[in-house]
Parts: sequence; structure tokens; C-alpha cells
Amino acid sequence: MRSQWQEGDEKKSVTSPVSLIISAFAPVSDVRKTITPLLQAHQDTEIILIDLGQQENRMGGSVLSQIINQDDSNCPDLASADLLMRFTQAITDLKNEQLIYAYHDRSDGGLFATLCEMSFCSRVGLSINIDLLVMEKGHESDYGDAKNWASQISGRRDESTIKALFNEELGVVIQTNRQQRDQVFAQLRKYGLSANAHVIAKINQSNMIEIWRDAKIIYQKSRVDLQTLWEQNSSMIAALRDNPACVESEKNLVNDKNDPGISPVLTFDPNENPAMPFLSLSLKPKVAILREQGVNSHVEMARAFSLAGFESVDVHMTDLISGRVALADFQGFVACGGFSYGDVLGAGEGWASTILFNPSLRDSFESFFNQSDTFALGVCNGCQMMSNLSPIIPGSDAWPKFTRNLSEQYESRLVQVEILESKSLFFSGMAGSQLPIVVAHGEGFANFSQQGSLQTLKDQQLMTMRFVDHAGVPTQTYPLNPNGSADGITGVTTTNGRFSILMPHPERVFRNAQLSWSPSAWNDLDDGLSPWMRMFRNVRKAIN
Repeated sequence: MRSQWQEGDEKKSVTSPVSLIISAFAPVSDVRKTITPLLQAHQDTEIILIDLGQQENRMGGSVLSQIINQDDSNCPDLASADLLMRFTQAITDLKNEQLIYAYHDRSDGGLFATLCEMSFCSRVGLSINIDLLVMEKGHESDYGDAKNWASQISGRRDESTIKALFNEELGVVIQTNRQQRDQVFAQLRKYGLSANAHVIAKINQSNMIEIWRDAKIIYQKSRVDLQTLWEQNSSMIAALRDNPACVESEKNLVNDKNDPGISPVLTFDPNENPAMPFLSLSLKPKVAILREQGVNSHVEMARAFSLAGFESVDVHMTDLISGRVALADFQGFVACGGFSYGDVLGAGEGWASTILFNPSLRDSFESFFNQSDTFALGVCNGCQMMSNLSPIIPGSDAWPKFTRNLSEQYESRLVQVEILESKSLFFSGMAGSQLPIVVAHGEGFANFSQQGSLQTLKDQQLMTMRFVDHAGVPTQTYPLNPNGSADGITGVTTTNGRFSILMPHPERVFRNAQLSWSPSAWNDLDDGLSPWMRMFRNVRKAIN
């Protein structure tokens, strides 16, 4: 793009750079075969760089070149489309043969940033050997402005090291089994990629990130220190925007070297279906998948209840208001989570007001709650909505209101919860289990200053679920407890156990493939379902 402007009698022109951003997408045949940067933390593995830049190590446009203000007109490039196609075929074959444990691209920050990110998310140390990456291709002089690198970073050997670690050429890092190295390289050789594939790293037990060259360590730093530095800018921004105490709490978790990460505990057989004796193709109780404007997760919720043996029916609040659908026609309903009313503050309370201030709707809901054979579940927005219906739900006097998270921000995370011994028909036989689950809410703080009694919930076993740390201890530590509720409380039920509400989203994790992380053993559970399917089967057993 060329523009002109008048400055006195002189015309000047300037050429502005034009960026072309290309996005693409492709179908995924099996999401269960997705590969992530999470390293398998055992020693019999090694990490391989597949260098699609073919050792050019061009620095133009890289993050490092911008940081040190080093201009370089030579930017990363792809030698041919055929190279990329061969790489795609090779990775597909390696994946299908289950030869890849972890995978991460290097074209955003370079190799060192890539390896650090894998180390951080896996909470392991890495020993990196760059000998094969700093071998000179020849002695030709650098060209263009790149000739200044040697004056800024002393010595050609050090210059090669910096380029190897921070160039942003196309390429990926994969983790494989050391015993299967020959198989991996045979596949890479088949597609003409082995010459630019190198074993460069392995996991260590010291929790250090170290770089080796010429049989000695040239750089060594604690993984914790580097991760803290990596998160520093985000933490500073968050401290200004969010609750500073929560920001500090999250920083402290990075420094906990003994944190094992999410550690599930199961007290039941997830393959067991307690509803099986009651299932019949001719008898499927109807459950209303209730939603308001903007609510989401209703499709997942409908699927979970359908798999458990219910007939799931999509019901919008306008259906009830207009009389097109009657709540009395259903055995149960689920108030789904999501962004009702655009997720404005107190949206769940607004949803409840639609019922409480409409005489006919209020009567139908009150009648529903007073029957002895009905059930209801409220999740997230639906949890907040039902907590505000407490005046017309028998046995819910101790329920809290749900207000703004103590972090002062919307929280979307994978956390660990413990299922408690309670009267809820949803959680029968699950007490003591500690499971990962998704949260996605801005107002999940159980606020007993406005409504309810925590002590009554405890005394009457009406608490169903609470946030726990990775050792299984109830916690208010952020972000293990993302909203700050006392005793980690995040789910309650009524005295008859038929009406329950909770902030986390079990419908978003009833399939193992929905979880961003789960134990490898869960991959073999029947029909690909996760242990969370048990709560939907429990209610089918109870409604027979």
C-alpha cells in the first residue's frame, strides 16, 4: 500500500507493509486421537524436532529479533508445498501407529519457547541438546542485515545457538518412546524428512530446563522460575484488572513443586449402569431441557439424559409462557447453563423473576416442585435461577444465592471436585469420588450473607459437591476454587434429594473426549463415556 501526503512544497510517499492472514479448517474424524503438548512424564521417552525450515534458521520477523531490535529481511519460508504435504502424511501415519505421545509447533516464539511451554503444562524439567542444530551448513557470510548478529551475540557458535533456539521456521516437536525410535525415523525417512529430524531433548528429574552443547551445560534455570517469568506480564495485567489476592494465589501455585496436578479418585465402577434393570424401549420418562434466551449446553444436556434412558425435549421459556408446552407433562426438567440474557450480571435472577412474577408460571412450577415423583437439576445459569426459586421449592431453605466470583472475573477452567454423601438422587453411590469437571461462570460464589445457611446444609447432608485441591482437601484457594465459596461448596440439594443445583457443568464432560485432560485409563471406558455419566443414570434408576 502506498500513500502520499503534502508537507510544504514537497510530496513524500511511504510504503506500508501489508499482512495477509490465512485461516483454514478441516474435519476431524476422531477427536479422541487429538495430540496435545502435554508430555508423558516418564523417562523412557525422547523429544524430536522435525525442522521444515531445513536448517535455514532465518530470524526475520521473529519475537527475538523484535525484542533486540535486530532487523532481518530474511524471514522463514516453506521450500515447497510438497514438503508440507509429505510432513502431514508422515505425522498422520505416526499418529495412527500411536508413536506420538505429545506434539507442539515451534513457529510462534521458536524452539526454546515451544519446549518451555511443553515443560510448563507438564510440570517437568527438560534436558535439551542442541549439538545437531548448530552444525554449520557452510562458511558463507550472512546476508542482508543479518550480518549484524555476530556483533550483538559474541561468536559464531553462540550466534548459531541463538538462531537454532529462536528462529520461527516451520517445524514441530514430538515426544516418542525411545524404544520405538527406529520405527519413527523409518516413517520420517519414507517421506524424505529424516535428514532434518533430530533427537533434541529428554525429560529430567531435576525440574530444571537446561541446554547442553559440546558435552556441557551452557544454560540452566528452574522450570518454576522460567514459568513465573513467562506468566509475569499476564499476572501484572490481571493484578490491575482482577482481584489482586487471587492473582497472587495463582502465582503461588506455580511455585508449588509438590503439586501432583489433577488426581482423580473413583469410588464406583464407571462402567456399571445402575439404571439398566429399569430401562425399556417402551418407557422413557420425559425430561424438559429448559432454556432461556442465550442459554447454551442444552444440546449436550439433552444427549446425556437421552443416553441415560430419558426422552429429552427442547423447551424454551416462551413455550411455557405461551402455553404451547405444560411443565406438568414432564417427569423432570433441567435448567441449563450458559449466557442467558447475554450473561449480564444477575441473569439467573432475571430468569427466575420471569417465573415468580408470572402467576400462571409460578403456579405450574410450584405444583411441579410439590409432587413426590418429579425431579429437577439446575446447572450454572440454571443453578443461579433455581436458587432464586427457593421460596417455592420445598426443602431448599438453606440454599445460598450465587453472586459475583471473588476473582471478579468470568472463570472457565478444568477443576477438581469431590462428591459428598448427600440425599441427592443424582449422586447416589458416588460419594468420595474426586473428579475433574469444567466450570464456566462469572457468578458462582455461594453467598450466604444474602440467603441460606451453610451450617444447615452440612448438618442435613444437603451439600453434594465441593472444590478440592489436588490432594483432595476442600479448598478456597484460587483458582482450584474458582469462585471463592466457603468450604469449596458448589452443589446443593433439597431435603428429599429430588431437586439439585450445581455450578460446574457435568453435561460438558459426560464423554471422556470432552475433557481437556483425563487419566489414560478412562480412554477404555465403555462407549467412550466418562464417570460423570453415572449421575444421569442415577436419576433414571430413581425415576422408574
